[in-house]
Amino acid sequence: MSDRFDEIDRRIVYMLAEDARHTSAPDIAAEVDVSPATIRNRIRRLEAEGVIEGYHAQVDYEKLGGRLTNLFLCTASATDRKRFAQRVLDIPGVVNVRELMTGDEDLHVTVVGRDMADIRRISREIAAIGVHIDDEDLLHREHFQPYEPFGADGDDPAKPVTGIADISDDADVVELQVGDDAPIVGKTLENAADEGLLDRDVLVVSLDSDEDEEGVTPDGTTAISGGETVTLFSRTGLAEETLRVFTGR
Repeated sequence: MSDRFDEIDRRIVYMLAEDARHTSAPDIAAEVDVSPATIRNRIRRLEAEGVIEGYHAQVDYEKLGGRLTNLFLCTASATDRKRFAQRVLDIPGVVNVRELMTGDEDLHVTVVGRDMADIRRISREIAAIGVHIDDEDLLHREHFQPYEPFGADGDDPAKPVTGIADISDDADVVELQVGDDAPIVGKTLENAADEGLLDRDVLVVSLDSDEDEEGVTPDGTTAISGGETVTLFSRTGLAEETLRVFTGR
């Protein structure tokens, strides 16, 4: 496979890893200057050869009835690790099992439970099949991005999100650059909220542009323009979809 994995394949993998849901074959084709049919054939080949193993939704289970997501760091014998991984995955509530090559804590198990009692039930079932749990903790948030070397040659794009800080267990303050083609561009904050683009919980703290170095404190009538730097605040955490509304990515 390595001899056939060329620049087009790398760009396909990069763009699908960045946002598979909103990326079509024509989108990728326009980036690499080939036909959409070529991209579809490449994707089918990458899937058949196991390079692209699937497409998965990133779910915030806490927003679905307050469910808890827990990470168990487990140890299984190297010779039985694959078998144990499959048996763990069959336990109701387990959503992901990651196998490490060597050492202790070679199985990382992500589980979702209705409450702590449900999490404890899952831990007992993991232990019952002979997997030792070394450590565990509740997951707060995961962050993903594509593998940068597979991006366009010579590109050194500015990161759309330039700063992020957790100011409490859930609250976020994020500074980002508004994309020129972002869904919110040209809309007032009030219109964006009415159209469901902006959660009522999200507060736009400030706007900075090249024309106004000191920045402004916006209100509902303030329109958002591409290229501006925006500072957002949310008491409950900023969702990926909210960031996409401003960045377009």
